[in-house]
Amino acid sequence: MINRFLTDIRKYFSFSVTSARSQLKTEVASSYLNWIWWILDPLCFMLIYTYIFGYVFKSNEQYFPVFIFVGLSMWDFFNHTLKSSVKIVKRNKSVVSRVYFPKYILIVAQLLADAFKMAISFGIVVLMMIFFKIPISWNVLFFIPIIATLMLFTFGCSCIVMHFGVYVEDLSNVVNIALRFLFYLTGIFYNIKKRIPDIGAYLNDFNPLASLISAMRDCLIYCRTPNLLFLGIWFAVSVVLAVCGVALVYKEENSYLKAV
Repeated sequence: MINRFLTDIRKYFSFSVTSARSQLKTEVASSYLNWIWWILDPLCFMLIYTYIFGYVFKSNEQYFPVFIFVGLSMWDFFNHTLKSSVKIVKRNKSVVSRVYFPKYILIVAQLLADAFKMAISFGIVVLMMIFFKIPISWNVLFFIPIIATLMLFTFGCSCIVMHFGVYVEDLSNVVNIALRFLFYLTGIFYNIKKRIPDIGAYLNDFNPLASLISAMRDCLIYCRTPNLLFLGIWFAVSVVLAVCGVALVYKEENSYLKAV
């Protein structure tokens, strides 16, 4: 299966890139501000959360605006890709019914489009780090394995929800509720370990999104080595999810057209 997966990725990667580019163009086609919204949207949410939790609730987190923006950048990537994946086969029924390609290629295209927007967000993070004069250490190199783990985890989860989304009409509503709940448990605008001292460490380490976001903040903002044990654990879990998701798609994708 691995050889088939690698062959298919090479074969259809150009299609994924073209599809991702088309999605991005369509997203801003009728907008006056065009691609500037990809900058304004996370910036506005960062300012809102900074005001509410930094000034109203008096958060004392160091470099708080950057702290929030790192969390939002990673969360938005996962959140948008996963929600888009639930009905991605149905949205692309006209293409899927005419040409064969492994259906997870639709996920790859969505992943690339959202990764592009996340890259823009992290470009803003770099500018904010310069503005706030945040010191940089060699730990910034952990950025690469953390992002790789996030993308792999997102891909695996998205393949699974894509499969079940073909058959379960209400799955999108369930996923929206679950993601809303997960958002508040992930510590986007607060430090889980400090806010919930008794069980905060467990909530942080055993929540994949919280663990990866915390690791990213450690290496970018606080010049600390992230928790390598849990980074390794979540990478291994991500590999398992991706393998299971791809295997599920290969096994069942022939029945998708009948269901949609």
